[in-house]
Amino acid sequence: MTTSVLLRPRALSPGDLVVIAALSGPLHAVYEPDLERAVVVLERMGFRVRRAPLLEAGRGHWWSAARPVEIAEEFNGLLRDPEVRAIVAHDGGQTALGYLDLIDVEAVRADPKPILGYSDISLLHLVLYARAGLVGFHADLATPGLGGHWQAAPAARQAVLEQLYSTLLTSDEPIGALPATPSWECWRAGRAEGRLLGGVINRIVLAQATPYALPLERFDGAVLFWEEMGGYASYVWSNLQVMRHCGILDRISGMVVGVPHAIDGLGTDGSPTLREIVLDVLGDRDIPVLGNVEFGHAGPNLPMPVGIRAALDAGQRTLSLLEPAVRPR
Repeated sequence: MTTSVLLRPRALSPGDLVVIAALSGPLHAVYEPDLERAVVVLERMGFRVRRAPLLEAGRGHWWSAARPVEIAEEFNGLLRDPEVRAIVAHDGGQTALGYLDLIDVEAVRADPKPILGYSDISLLHLVLYARAGLVGFHADLATPGLGGHWQAAPAARQAVLEQLYSTLLTSDEPIGALPATPSWECWRAGRAEGRLLGGVINRIVLAQATPYALPLERFDGAVLFWEEMGGYASYVWSNLQVMRHCGILDRISGMVVGVPHAIDGLGTDGSPTLREIVLDVLGDRDIPVLGNVEFGHAGPNLPMPVGIRAALDAGQRTLSLLEPAVRPR
């Protein structure tokens, strides 16, 4: 069952509890300092921070922090706990597909709260948006993001991001224009306005292959955002072709592409650039495209709240959030 009603979490207040949880991959001991730095960032924003029990260095099952049923049980407990006001995924990975059918969607509807993360967490955002209308926070993960990429960024950029995340979580006023940088590129000029939908591109395609897929009409007029890491340039082309075949590209009003990360065969030795791949698959569709925007695995991430209306002007290289991501307390 899907819903088209938008469900905004309640705005956070200073002192609210934010829990960092292992919603997919495990915590390797070498990254414990990064996780500790992520806690400091969240505390500096004014929140209390707790680690969920499964987030323990050295704990794991195959490529996951635990068995999918265990992760789902802990996740559901956080969704049901009224003290928990936001959940930040520690990292991505390869596990969310294993428990999409175990999530307590009624708990989400009863007490919606921000869930932050990208990569594998894209599946949670898309599925919970489809099933409950929940605004998902496609934003930095705790360990590789807040405690990793953020620490390597210039101090001024860190300050901008910290303020941006804090405002997004605590204010029921629209953010407006996201802070652009010279890396943003106009790949096809034009303007569009619609709901932000997206995530890592392979997870968008996988989500659409489950019973919890977004109905195609939910893509009508949407601003599709996506990014990718790893694999080959041909995989990106193939995933875009899947979205063409299933009709998504005929319905969206605009596209925003994140900074690619570690993709083999991209713009080298006669291979196409990411821009060339996108324009090749879009063909003559008159869709504005803004490329090389800072969200995704290249990090640090600008937040891209799933379900929120956004305005894109690719020629002017601007992307603005027209609605708040949270509702008043």
